[in-house]
Amino acid sequence: MAASGESGASAGGGSTEEAFMTFYSEVKQIEKRDSVLTSKNQIERLTRPGSSYFNLNPFEVLQIDPEVTDEEIKKRFRQLSILVHPDKNQDDADRAQKAFEAVDKAYKLLLDQEQKKRALDVIQAGKEYVEHTVKERKKQLKKEGKPTNVEEDDPELFKQAVYKQTMKLFAELEIKRKEREAKEMHERADRPHAPCKNCGLLLLGNDSGKKRLKLKKKPNASGSGRKTSRKVEMGAWTAGGTSKQIQRGRKRRRTGPSLDHRK
Repeated sequence: MAASGESGASAGGGSTEEAFMTFYSEVKQIEKRDSVLTSKNQIERLTRPGSSYFNLNPFEVLQIDPEVTDEEIKKRFRQLSILVHPDKNQDDADRAQKAFEAVDKAYKLLLDQEQKKRALDVIQAGKEYVEHTVKERKKQLKKEGKPTNVEEDDPELFKQAVYKQTMKLFAELEIKRKEREAKEMHERADRPHAPCKNCGLLLLGNDSGKKRLKLKKKPNASGSGRKTSRKVEMGAWTAGGTSKQIQRGRKRRRTGPSLDHRK
């Protein structure tokens, strides 16, 4: 193969290079066609290593351009969901399920106009970043007296650069989201909680033993209505007064009114 290529190049000049480019173009078209129509390739793409980050871009998951209409999004979802559905891929049902979930999540996200706008903003930011970087590189080359040609002048390479930068932005945003979520959960754990209606417990902070108050309901003196009193379980906290005041109140309730007032 190499010998024939070399002889062709020497005899026909650029004909070999042209033939190779034609062949390469056909290969890329076949790859693109298979990525759309082959269940195996789609499942592989959506469950590959790092897919949790690759699949953050809903347009990439559905393999559609950001400019497409909602009707085209629905059409694309139907195509992909059929291709990767677990019932259609019972020989690889587990991965098919994960692929189907990724497609379903991307579709639902794009149905939400606010979420869709956020995704479009990330893509636009990636494009603007690459454009700015190319512009700065050209400026530097010109300053050094060198040719200002860069590889991103090729539309396909420019598109690849935007894709990489966009994936990076999506990943960074996801990492920040997870960090923010973890921080909020930690803060909620340290924050005093409201009384629990079901179990009747009042939790203060996250100390499960020392700061727990139990709420009990008892009838009041007249028998009408109910009154809430707080009983300290561990003795570390009191509610409504000191322990002596609570004991005096209980003693008065047990003995009743003084005999001097029964006349």
